[in-house]
Amino acid sequence: MLTTRRPLIVVSGAIANKPRNGGAAWTRLSWVLGLKRLGCDVYFVEQIASTDCADESGARCDVAGSMNRAYFVDTVERFGLADRSALVEVNGRATAGLAWQDLERIAEAADLLVNISGHLTIGALKDRFRTRVFLDQDPGYTQFWHASGLAADRLRGHDFYFTVGENIGSDGCEIPTCGIKWHPIRQPVLLDEWPMVFQESDLCFTTVASWRGPYGRIVHNGVQYGLKAHEFRKFAAVPHAIDRQCEVALTIDPADRRDLEALETGGWRVVNPASVAGDPFLFRQYVQASGAEFSVAQGIYVETHSGWFSDRTARYLASGKPALVQDTGLARNYPVGCGIVPFRTFDEAVRGARHIARDYEAHAHGARAIAEEFFDSDKVISGLLQTVGVTS
Repeated sequence: MLTTRRPLIVVSGAIANKPRNGGAAWTRLSWVLGLKRLGCDVYFVEQIASTDCADESGARCDVAGSMNRAYFVDTVERFGLADRSALVEVNGRATAGLAWQDLERIAEAADLLVNISGHLTIGALKDRFRTRVFLDQDPGYTQFWHASGLAADRLRGHDFYFTVGENIGSDGCEIPTCGIKWHPIRQPVLLDEWPMVFQESDLCFTTVASWRGPYGRIVHNGVQYGLKAHEFRKFAAVPHAIDRQCEVALTIDPADRRDLEALETGGWRVVNPASVAGDPFLFRQYVQASGAEFSVAQGIYVETHSGWFSDRTARYLASGKPALVQDTGLARNYPVGCGIVPFRTFDEAVRGARHIARDYEAHAHGARAIAEEFFDSDKVISGLLQTVGVTS
């Protein structure tokens, strides 16, 4: 009897590079676990530089003694991926998991590399894959950098390019394609890992965020695009206006003390994200204990009408948590008004919060229905595999 070999796929992305960030881990793990659900033979590879490593006290150290490595090992073990993952230094030395020689063999045999944000740049490994997919998580940044001649090592050498900026290449979106065919893709969510948890009383809006994010402001053709901090300031007083509890698990630098005070004055309760969402399980617990999400977006996502949609918000929706989110042009791609309530102005945010509170049960079920229709990992990942010609 003939047997069909399972597709061999390698996913590359940042977990150790983003320690104590449970949401970021889910972004990468969802691809690994989602491909596995579809019957693929899946491995995960992450590269890291010693200059990006620190010990528990925050002091610089080598990879071997870093909290980055410890976080990586703990995460892959808890998801049953210890024998299918590797953390490698940029010089090609494996520091956790599979040996370098094993990675070379796997890459040679693999049907596909799913390279999240172009994370894998080590040519000695990346070039061995017969088909390589670039998966853009930062629409606007990626394309503007490329137009300026930056980040070429991340973008080059791929056969297909996907982006969560679903409006790129369409009228009204200001992000250049740079001559690349960008395939729109959505954030995959494993629905059985993120069941609906209905919470009727004490509606509390929450989110998990970084005040400034990892990147600076972008200037392109004389236009300066903003950060999340610039957007958050516009909506700092929304909690007082809606008379509802709002909480943000926020990474913010001590130098931004005045902004922190403004948020607290506006009615936000600010908590430590490492404490409440510092690993994938804590992050899931935090989201599912929430009533709804209220979140702004990076200014660049909003100002370019990119159609960006947060993977974090997709998990709120799957959990049955309505999403009051800043509009990035998402109405072109998703039903809005029940489950997803977009806003552009302060007054729209206030009206949206009240709208959710008035008919919370309908919004909660609407949120789950949107997740099932648009973010189911089986649908999202199958669509990518079909586009690149890999049969699961």
